[in-house]
Amino acid sequence: MSFEAEVISWLPQLRRYARALTGDRAWADDLVQDTAERALARWAAFRPNSNLRAWLLTILRHLYIDQLRGRREIAIDEESAPWRNLEAPQGEVDGLVLRDLQRALYGLPLEQREVLLLVCVEELTYQEASKALGVPVGTVMSRLSRGREHLRVLLEAPSTGLTTDPTTEPATGAAQGPARKPPLKVVRNPR
Repeated sequence: MSFEAEVISWLPQLRRYARALTGDRAWADDLVQDTAERALARWAAFRPNSNLRAWLLTILRHLYIDQLRGRREIAIDEESAPWRNLEAPQGEVDGLVLRDLQRALYGLPLEQREVLLLVCVEELTYQEASKALGVPVGTVMSRLSRGREHLRVLLEAPSTGLTTDPTTEPATGAAQGPARKPPLKVVRNPR
């Protein structure tokens, strides 16, 4: 398979990652196009026996950060947040659950959201995510753990911060409520 064909084969995964990062279909498509153009223009920089998907995701992430800096849109206004305009796929996920997940995902700090998307959605190994983000593996693991816990808290707690689950004791603040469950650990077979 040629280099161009391999790049093309990864476009759906790049688009999924770009949509998750931006929350905007048009911006994501532009980001994927820019990523493909840059990868094809700099194909000589790719090491033949390395992971092409991780390399492409790294390029996409760098372009995204550059565009954020250019737009100066680090913070998201709640009223114009991208999750307000996204629709749930019919028959796959309840729309309210998807909207809550999207809201919680965009409520995470960028560093935690990036790691969650790369490891949990794109299924990169810790080492691949480490290379894509340019941080040590331990930092990836730490951000992933904090991101999962933060996401869990955001999904479980309504905006008031009190637990409304009828199966638990009435909440009077953050100190009470159901016993904390340990975050799930993803175990992968080495590739």
